[in-house]
Amino acid sequence: MSNLFKSFLISSTIPSDLKEKLKNSVTVKKIKKGTSLQVKGDRLIYDYYVVKGLLRSYTIDEKGKEHIFMFASEDWLMSDIESQVFDKTAELYIDALEDSEIEMIDRKAFREINAVRYFDGDELNKLFKRVAVLQRRVLLLMSATAMERYEHFIQTYPDIVQRVPQKMIASYLGITPEGLSKIRGQRVKGKN
Repeated sequence: MSNLFKSFLISSTIPSDLKEKLKNSVTVKKIKKGTSLQVKGDRLIYDYYVVKGLLRSYTIDEKGKEHIFMFASEDWLMSDIESQVFDKTAELYIDALEDSEIEMIDRKAFREINAVRYFDGDELNKLFKRVAVLQRRVLLLMSATAMERYEHFIQTYPDIVQRVPQKMIASYLGITPEGLSKIRGQRVKGKN
């Protein structure tokens, strides 16, 4: 079990019966690159904690274009928050970009345990970090240039820039792969 759930289980603020429920509700899984964990419309929704590897969440518009919402590498959490919190069907697709080891807890178990109110310290900071990244991303998409969005991407995900194809980074930024190539060229010229 990961540090996230281990520290959760040893927390003194959690009643022992809830610790046992959580321990029994977490599924550890090793998955291969390309494995689909969730598709739009799924009813069984999980929170995923990445022990090792890389996940992405995305949507596909009516024209068939993919729009990457988020990446999750080691020690990140990934979920379809709206679906998880408001008991809706999945809006996002989630898949593995690398062979990965993940920990999963389903929506029903998480709600029964009502675990969020017991998160403290490091665990709560990880959840807030995720929300902050998403909030910053929305603000950037509304007002920043493509170059500024790319710089923010590099700062937010320094460990995955070389791990994902350029077309996925472009999708995440809301630009074309050609536009990303141009930005990368401008960035290199600017450093010389």
